[in-house]
Amino acid sequence: MDKKVVIVTGGAKGIGLACSRRFLEDGYCVVVADRDETAGKSALSEFESHADRVQFFVCDVADKLSVHNLIAETLSIFGQIDVVINNAGIALKGGILDLDEDDFDRVLAVNLRGSFMVAKAAVTYMVEEIRNRDDRSRLSERPYSIINMSSINDKVSLPDFLAYTVSKGGLKQMTRSMALELAPFGIRVNAIGPGSINTEMLASVNQDAAAMAKVLSRTPMGRVGHPDEIASIAAFLASEQASYITGQVIYADGGRLALNYTMPPADNGA
Repeated sequence: MDKKVVIVTGGAKGIGLACSRRFLEDGYCVVVADRDETAGKSALSEFESHADRVQFFVCDVADKLSVHNLIAETLSIFGQIDVVINNAGIALKGGILDLDEDDFDRVLAVNLRGSFMVAKAAVTYMVEEIRNRDDRSRLSERPYSIINMSSINDKVSLPDFLAYTVSKGGLKQMTRSMALELAPFGIRVNAIGPGSINTEMLASVNQDAAAMAKVLSRTPMGRVGHPDEIASIAAFLASEQASYITGQVIYADGGRLALNYTMPPADNGA
């Protein structure tokens, strides 16, 4: 197959859906993996004009068998895996005083362990393919890429989302460790750290003027980001233009991490 193949976990909604859409537009074969079957079928309906290049699989990344089946089905249908976007993630509210142990485990099972299992299964295939090549000096002819969806909360933190911030901090370190191990094979591993992006996770903020004002007060660009903007970074990281980039986290946060104080809301005459 001449076309490249990408797996997008959590690919039926939000940033994942934007990534699925962008990679289809770029000519990839796309495997949309998501626990939400209804959202997955909706995505397939949107992508009907690309029906020959897109598949949806129900997948719970926290379940080892489900991940195994995802990889096996992808290889059965498309014959290869070139890019993985580990986007599946959840956020459950709670700090050290009130977070239930089961909720802590659930967040890490999806956000961190799930990303580990998907990446492990994919790179096991990739490394085997590379080892079977006659001429390993030409690795760049079929570059492989793993892209983990982290967060600015792998650098800063939130007191009432302890498990989420822990999972993202772990994902950043996993990205770096994987990148070092896989560099000799030409497999690049990077991450994206979004700030406030207009997805379902931000829905409650969108409906609360005071909460939105607080978000914008810490965002120098004065707006929230769009999922398509994150998808563009993923497309870049998967491309040959990023061929010398590995072990990095690219933050898309409207300037938030550069700010050491909050900013007053912009006076735009509204």
